[in-house]
Amino acid sequence: MANPLVRSTVQEILRKRVSLRQYAERPIKDEDKKAIIEAAMRAPTAGNMMMYSMIIVSDQDLKQRLSETCDHQPFIAKAPLVIVFFADLQRWFDYYNDSGVKEFCNDQGMDFTGPDEADLLLASSDALIAAQNTVISAEALGIGSCYIGDIMENYETHKELFNLSPYVFPISMLCYGYYSEGERPKPRERFDSQFIVSENKYNRLTEKEREAMFSHRAKGFNPQNSIGAKNIGQWIYARKTGADFSAEMARSVRIAMNHWRGESLVHHEGGIMCTKCL
Repeated sequence: MANPLVRSTVQEILRKRVSLRQYAERPIKDEDKKAIIEAAMRAPTAGNMMMYSMIIVSDQDLKQRLSETCDHQPFIAKAPLVIVFFADLQRWFDYYNDSGVKEFCNDQGMDFTGPDEADLLLASSDALIAAQNTVISAEALGIGSCYIGDIMENYETHKELFNLSPYVFPISMLCYGYYSEGERPKPRERFDSQFIVSENKYNRLTEKEREAMFSHRAKGFNPQNSIGAKNIGQWIYARKTGADFSAEMARSVRIAMNHWRGESLVHHEGGIMCTKCL
């Protein structure tokens, strides 16, 4: 039977966690950083393949650069700890090359193909699960965090900055830092679970249900907003889904996807490459 105290502590951590963008001005302790990394390494992973990589960004110039390329967010440069999480199939396909998989496939009448879109989704799941493990571990240590999805933008720039191989894609970045002394930020209100959770089959909400779902956000809508939105739906679309950063993210992902097409692979000096690249 689960220890009630442990259960209570975990649930409290989950309820109180916020996206923290202002940090105490002190470095992360080495033992705390080690605990955060260990949490990632123990995360659930598809087939125990660990199809992800992590880069700790310790160089201040690089953090400053990321604060600009990731939608101009200055707090990134001030974060005591920054880790980028990557969907990564490169090491596996390099190892397949080391293991003579191409010859094995020829002998068995199998196709030897590179990773495809499904592999990218699976590797992204691995990376994000590992990332969330670090978030909860950090929170238990009094360290707040904030996800930066904008790392998916500007693929060409980030590919060069991190020296990324073709089968590696930056799926998320996290900033970490200790909470400042004093009152902690209050968690933001979430949608009610009745609109998110269904049983056995998908529940497409009715217009009335959608109105109820967004009612608390609609209360804070300012009709005199600067973008001419007439309701909260128009406001959110303009600020998020239809925003310039979303368009750049879509463009960036499309460029990265050129490497994830499941193309037939052949040997070349130093590794493998798809026939399309020949």
